[in-house]
Amino acid sequence: MRKLFTTIAALSFAGMASFANAQDSQPTAGSQANDLDALLELVRQGKTAETEANRQREQRFAAARDNQARLLQEANDERTQQERLAAEYEQRFQDNETEIANEQDRLNKRLGTLSELFGVLQQVAGDTRSVFAGSLISAQYPDRSAPLSALIEKASGGSDLPSIEEMEGLWAAMQGEMTESGKISSFTTTVTTPDGGKETVELTRVGDFSIIGNGKYYNYDVANGEVTELGRQPDARFTSSVENYLSASSGEIVTLGMDPSRGQLMSMLIQAPSLKERVDQGGEVGYLILALGAIGMFFAVIHALYLIVKSGQVKAQIKNDTPNLNNPLGRVLQVYQDNKNVDVETLELKLDEAILKETPALERFLNMIKLISAVAPLFGLLGTVIGMIATFQSITLFGTGDPKLMANGISQALVTTVEGLVVAIPTLLAHSFVAGMSKNVIHILEEQSAGIIAAHAEKEAANG
Repeated sequence: MRKLFTTIAALSFAGMASFANAQDSQPTAGSQANDLDALLELVRQGKTAETEANRQREQRFAAARDNQARLLQEANDERTQQERLAAEYEQRFQDNETEIANEQDRLNKRLGTLSELFGVLQQVAGDTRSVFAGSLISAQYPDRSAPLSALIEKASGGSDLPSIEEMEGLWAAMQGEMTESGKISSFTTTVTTPDGGKETVELTRVGDFSIIGNGKYYNYDVANGEVTELGRQPDARFTSSVENYLSASSGEIVTLGMDPSRGQLMSMLIQAPSLKERVDQGGEVGYLILALGAIGMFFAVIHALYLIVKSGQVKAQIKNDTPNLNNPLGRVLQVYQDNKNVDVETLELKLDEAILKETPALERFLNMIKLISAVAPLFGLLGTVIGMIATFQSITLFGTGDPKLMANGISQALVTTVEGLVVAIPTLLAHSFVAGMSKNVIHILEEQSAGIIAAHAEKEAANG
């Protein structure tokens, strides 16, 4: 009896654990199942709830199965329909290909010799369009290549054939290019500045060679189809010709720098370094050479002016018997005036002493100028050696693949040599010129001194 009770109790608890949601409204085992009849009732209620839940679950599974079968059937029907449409479209495509080939054959037969004509027309139109793309005239007429593109498309075998008017338009475009290339025309357009900005400028086109305006040269950018201001203008002799040309009156003949290569020569010209850039390439040694040259020429000019003044005073003193102490000859003559009563040997020594006193002032700065003329080439050689060392270092680090890496050292080597010669040659000439002037004045002093001594000796001999 106890074993049966235990079995029934275990079954009732298992049923209540399996269907907890169905037992929420039923009495619990601990509170209401006080005897075997109540326990049996609980087991029956749990069995009934389990059966109902299974039935509902089977209904849901059956409904889902029927829905999946319906969807599968619909997908199969759709696939069958699409396969039928694909077969129809493939057949239609093949039929269209055959029809197009037949129509193309008919078109070729009807064209006959016109095919060669359209081929030549296409080639000429393509060449003309290429010429228009790189022509400066396109800067003034930017949309003139559009009709040529349409003509090329028709001539290349499109559905539409070129008309007589379109073919005549090609001839007119070619004639217009030749005509405009011989004209000087002014127009206003938007220009791209070197800093990337935009501005509206009135430009003048000189044939197919140059575009100028505001005293500057402009370039036509073929890739972007726009007019750009040169990032760097050429030398002043070219820009000044632009100003003279734009300000010239009708009938006046003026010179103007033009680029027959449509910008290539101008681009090479503006890449050439200016005088300041060449000087900068010499580096510190170059600056030192130029500084020495400036010092030497300054002293040469100052001393030349001094000698010119003294030479004029000496020449004036020669014509005047009264000594003037503002010039070397006057001071030498004053020594004679102070020593008229001495003997010839003493007078000669006095005059030689006076000339020796005047000589340092007349030969001042000559040694410095000569030293600078001799040292400048040596500094140029020093810069050459430094530049070659830098060149070999670049070759060691980067090889000889890129010559631009060696350009700095080679530029310094050559520029310093040139600067040394540029300083040495003028300073050497200046030294020769100034030394000649100095010797001329000293020669006059010695000549006048010798004359005074000779006259004094004759006078002394006559008195003796």
